[in-house]
Amino acid sequence: MAGARSAVNRAIPLGLYVHLPWCVHKCPYCDFNSHAPRGTPPFATYVDALLADLDADLDECGDALRGRSVETVFFGGGTPSLFAPGQIARLLDGIRVRLALATDAEITLEANPGAVERGNFAALRAADINRLSLGAQSFDDTRLAALGRIHRSADTLAAFAEARAAGFDNINLDLMYALPGQDVDGAQADIEAALALAPEHVSHYQLTLEPGTPFARTPPPALPDADAAWAMQEACQSHLARAGYVQYEISAYARPGRRARHNLIYWTFGDYLGIGAGAHGKLSFPDGRIQRRAKRKNPALYMQHAATPSRLESSGPIAAAELPFEFMLNALRLIDGVPAVCFAARTGLPPDAAAAPLARARADGLLASDPAMLRPTAQGSRYLNDLLLRFMP
Repeated sequence: MAGARSAVNRAIPLGLYVHLPWCVHKCPYCDFNSHAPRGTPPFATYVDALLADLDADLDECGDALRGRSVETVFFGGGTPSLFAPGQIARLLDGIRVRLALATDAEITLEANPGAVERGNFAALRAADINRLSLGAQSFDDTRLAALGRIHRSADTLAAFAEARAAGFDNINLDLMYALPGQDVDGAQADIEAALALAPEHVSHYQLTLEPGTPFARTPPPALPDADAAWAMQEACQSHLARAGYVQYEISAYARPGRRARHNLIYWTFGDYLGIGAGAHGKLSFPDGRIQRRAKRKNPALYMQHAATPSRLESSGPIAAAELPFEFMLNALRLIDGVPAVCFAARTGLPPDAAAAPLARARADGLLASDPAMLRPTAQGSRYLNDLLLRFMP
């Protein structure tokens, strides 16, 4: 039985998330584990800590990783582009020594258009970064200022041009909508400006007031209401579709063959290692356990304990009763859904473990009636939270 489960594990895609926690300025809407340092961050020491963390993960989770290759690597933050390309290259070299990377691995790095030194994109491409995600957010300087961003539209245009010149042929642009003072025309103008650059991928998110952020404590003036936000989303969806970008997830649009492979690992309940301050991971073991792990959030404490079990903030198996919700939380974000057989393959539960809530969701018009697919209807995608609540333990 263990051998059969090992074969199943090897069929589950595996990614690596690397968290680089520093940024120049903490934006008032951001609830990520990011920190604006008082001085120069200890970049080299942090890279050493990341590799020590990875070594410890490999020691502790070797059974879950044996015989598997890493299909994607994602450098997120914070602002990963603050790290010198030489440090990113050193880190990638260390990862390759420790893990088997697929020959066609997707290796993504997030970049802030206002925090990239000239010439760094060419050096990052030479270091084998093959996908960039640029945090444009908007092409309206007034909206960018309202968001507390340190860059302006001209910085995004210059960064995109330099990335193309450096040989990047797979670029995502992050855009936000329902911004302070924004209307439908303004949201569509951002889409038009993004499309003029012809990126391979667009991530289009609604601004939300996350608990604990400055915006949640003191909301900015002139925020669009829910109806206005929905009108912006519908208009922008149509605009992107006319330009040939296929919506494959609630907030993700791609040209053919350019879907974000790393994010698809999350959305299809695949496995991923997470290294770095505050990084999360999820791994499937041959004995049937599915374990979540999270690292210490404070960068200084993380670096201090990176080689020891104390680097972990939490670690433990996902209870069987929680697995249907955990699976659906990700899979039902996908517009086309996932094959129904994926549920049992990824969770280890019997196929009928979620039969009752699935039947209710189909009866209420939130899930497509095709029993071979777990696919939200248009109504299910719009009211995704209501759909997901059906699977809460």
